[in-house]
Amino acid sequence: MKRLFGVFVNGLIIENPLFIIMIGLCSSMAVTTTVANGIGMGVALTFVLVMSELIISLFRNLIPESIRMPIFLIVIAAFTTIMDLEMQAYFPVLSKSMGVFIPLVVVNCIVMGRVEAFSSKQPVADSVVDGLGMGIGYTWVLIALAVVRELLGNGTLLGFQIMPASFSPMIFFILPPGGFLVFSLWMAASNNLRRKLLAGKKPEPTQDSCCTLPENGSAEKA
Repeated sequence: MKRLFGVFVNGLIIENPLFIIMIGLCSSMAVTTTVANGIGMGVALTFVLVMSELIISLFRNLIPESIRMPIFLIVIAAFTTIMDLEMQAYFPVLSKSMGVFIPLVVVNCIVMGRVEAFSSKQPVADSVVDGLGMGIGYTWVLIALAVVRELLGNGTLLGFQIMPASFSPMIFFILPPGGFLVFSLWMAASNNLRRKLLAGKKPEPTQDSCCTLPENGSAEKA
């Protein structure tokens, strides 16, 4: 359980796909103009990521090395299509608002990267927990970005008016430059938290440190 918890926390903060690995930035900048879009995108990617990692991990020993990438794409595309159709059926307004970004989950670097680097080599339990950690880590960043951008750019949260009537929306924050500014501030705060979490961990001894030569004084005595 401790190992699985470590895998989960790894995706949340320590190796957050947006703040640390810095992949999947295009969609995160595009959809975070509203909190609803951020939640929708986060849930969609988390579903696709968890299910894809589950299936790939289950059949990892049966997938030929030479055609693994096409198989990964087929699995990811299948779950992306399921999520896209579900959103069109039950959340048509949200689906229309997000446009092509839900179908483009199939080529999102986060999904393909975790499938290739993790689930194709790890057992099922670890892969599912990794998918949840990375997906929730991606989602909370989207929500954090969207809260600031929607609140300052429109004066609303989830469509409800929050700021007073005298407030003048700052359109800058719903434009790409504002998105990158908010992203950089959140990244700085997240990296500060990450350093504090890692500060308490003792570095494991490496082969190099175990085999280093003695200092000059010790060498001369020898």
